[in-house]
Amino acid sequence: MTTPTASSAESATRERYASAAAKPEAALCCPVHYDPQFLKAIPTEVIEKDYGCGDPSKHLRPGETVLDLGSGTGKICFIASQVVGPTGKVIGVDMTDDMLEVARRNAPIVAKNIGHANVEFRKGRIQDLALDLEILDHELRKNPIADANAYLAADALAADLRVKHPLIASESIDVVVSNCVLNLVETHLKRQLFAEIFRVLKKGGRAVISDIVADEEIPLHLQNDPHLWSGCISGAYTEEGFLQAFEEAGFYGIEILKRDDTPWQTVEGIEFRSVTIQAWKGKQGPCFERNQAVIYKGPFKKILDDDGHALERGKRYAVCDKTYQLYQKTPYRDHFSFVAPLIPIPLEEAKPFNCASSALRHPKETKGQDYHATTAASTCRDGGACC
Repeated sequence: MTTPTASSAESATRERYASAAAKPEAALCCPVHYDPQFLKAIPTEVIEKDYGCGDPSKHLRPGETVLDLGSGTGKICFIASQVVGPTGKVIGVDMTDDMLEVARRNAPIVAKNIGHANVEFRKGRIQDLALDLEILDHELRKNPIADANAYLAADALAADLRVKHPLIASESIDVVVSNCVLNLVETHLKRQLFAEIFRVLKKGGRAVISDIVADEEIPLHLQNDPHLWSGCISGAYTEEGFLQAFEEAGFYGIEILKRDDTPWQTVEGIEFRSVTIQAWKGKQGPCFERNQAVIYKGPFKKILDDDGHALERGKRYAVCDKTYQLYQKTPYRDHFSFVAPLIPIPLEEAKPFNCASSALRHPKETKGQDYHATTAASTCRDGGACC
């Protein structure tokens, strides 16, 4: 077996998906049950020529700005456009001209069927979301690469475009979704891919990614097969490695929303199955002391969060303001009780907080050392006596 270069792996992917845009290829898709009410507005051509392994669109909300990586013929984008509604926006990014042609040709049809137009498709590589390939194409047609100097000039042009005319601006997206595409990116570019996802998300934004993962490490002879690579096999993360990639990129609250029990394919004893992961951006920033505390309610005896805080069930822990606010949001809020200080400390007066350890907070830290109130028994919420 001939070992392909990174460029030949990308070429194999581009060629195979260009072919699949012209004629459906069942081997590129594992069975996914999409909500039929959203499919009614989408032309059959799009549905038959779009390939995926999950449905991240079901985790979207009205009004959100959504970026779909590797949008293909646009099925997930067209579903998402209905979910986010006329106040939302959907951007699809794909590098294959044939896929983009199908998606763009059908976009006006979908817009007419659903009553609003909120989808656009852009040409780019998902591991380089700053570079607009259509602008680059236009410039290179005017100044073709004929020698080394022209190549260097084109490289400089690309760098300039990333800064002055980014395909996707930093911190502009509420939700990044993708459906069975991340595994197609070459191994040495996957870290850059996750960094780009993180870059374009707003603080508080999230990624909802459906992809194929392996239950074992994939041997080199399978990784070096371009056909298996373009078929979503050779480039798959392991299950643990996929979650670790989100963590290393700086995400928090990483959770498996869906994991198929039955493998999509098995190759040489290695099981390949679909998973959908959700991960959040926004834990970065300074830590300040405002005398706040949290209590982990269970059901586990002890947990460890993404910042290394170890919390035992039922104990009152001192946390910084950032962590206190973070725990009040999805996906944490249902698992904690929150103890605010009796006398709030203004953020501008707060001192730095050491988040290096998990320390308990005595009740008097939140109530105040001189707190000696005595009150009558309170009335329970159901209107009766508490005891």
